[in-house]
Parts: sequence; C-alpha cells; structure tokens
Amino acid sequence: GWLLKIKGSSCDGPFFRKRGSVMYNFTVPMALMDFVPVFFFGVTAVLLLRDLYNKMFKGAYALLAAGSVNVFLAGFCKALWKLLYAANICDFVALEEMFMPVNSLGLLFVGLSLIGMLCWKKKSGMLSVAPPVFASSMPFIMMMVVGLGGLCAGLSILSAKMKKGAVMILFILSFICAMAMGYMSSQDSTQSWVNWVEQSINTVSQLCLMLGTVALHKNGLKDYTF
Repeated sequence: GWLLKIKGSSCDGPFFRKRGSVMYNFTVPMALMDFVPVFFFGVTAVLLLRDLYNKMFKGAYALLAAGSVNVFLAGFCKALWKLLYAANICDFVALEEMFMPVNSLGLLFVGLSLIGMLCWKKKSGMLSVAPPVFASSMPFIMMMVVGLGGLCAGLSILSAKMKKGAVMILFILSFICAMAMGYMSSQDSTQSWVNWVEQSINTVSQLCLMLGTVALHKNGLKDYTF
C-alpha cells in the first residue's frame, strides 16, 4: 500500500521527489527541533482561541480559528518532511511545497482577526477565497508580513491596554525574529547551518509569542473588556 511505498527504497509519483535531485544537509536532531516552534504556536493558538472568543465578532473568530489551524498544520507538515528526509525514508516534496501558501494564508487570517477585533465591535462577516498559485513567493511573503504584523501589533495593543509593558516587549521581539526569518529565507536552504539558524530564530520567535500569550492569559485576558 501507500505506507509500504513510502518505506521502500524508492518513492515516485507526483508527491515525491527523487532523492539526490536536491541535496539537503538535514539530520534527525535538526528535524526534531523543527517541531518545537510548532508546539509553541499550538499553545499560543489554543490560549488565544479561548481568551478572545467573547471579544471577536463571528467573522474575526472564524479567521482566527482557520488561520491558527493553517499555521499549525503547515509547520507540522514541514517538520515532518524534514524528519522523513533526514531519516532517509523519502523526500515527500508535497509537505515542503505546501508550507509557504498554507502558512502565509494562515498568518494573514490570524493577523486580520486581531485587527478586526480591535477595530470593529459590531457583527460582521468576511469572505475568504483560496489564493491563486503564484510563480513567485513574494505574494505569500507579503501575506506573512501583514499577518505577523497584525498578530503582534494586536497583542501589543492589548498588552498596553492591560498595562503590561513587559509583555508587549515579548510580542515585539517575536515580530523582529520573524522578520529575521525572512532574511534567512533568502539564504541557501540546502546548507546545514542555514537550517539551524532558521530553526533557532523561529523557536525564539514562537517562544516569545507563547510566553506573551501565557502572560496575558494569566493576567485575565479572557475576562478583560476594552
């Protein structure tokens, strides 16, 4: 079956890439580390979905929920691709290539949901459609920047309203690290050191985001009104 095909010495088909056509210097520890920021974001998403439920109109909350699932699954699938590659099982290229469009769209949704929460209190709805396939990754990068900016800015504004300046710094640091990830994406991703640096920066970014969200949660974000 399909699982046996993956475990075989050769994987072919539209979802796989012949090993050796692109060489990555991945190791199993490196691949496992890629799951850490995914876990951090998962904790952040769960807390935000719980604490912001009574503050968002239905359209904004739907964007937050859908965006969070997109980002989590995109990160998990890319980490799984690295693990499969590092373990010499197969090069499941579909898991890698889905990351940019799914993650960027998810971040855009999350950012827009925070902006919507802060700007509009009345009932509203938003129509979202799947983006077309672009030959360039620039549209996806722009969506990620807007989404991350909206997320971190929205949480920073909430921190300021709750008079938690130190927490706001965590969200600012998270955004700065995310922008540094953008620079690293222009480097040669086949090199081992590039992947280690990317993963380290991403881990710090997601850790700051999670710690800031946990701090707001502990300080009563769920019951806070503005």
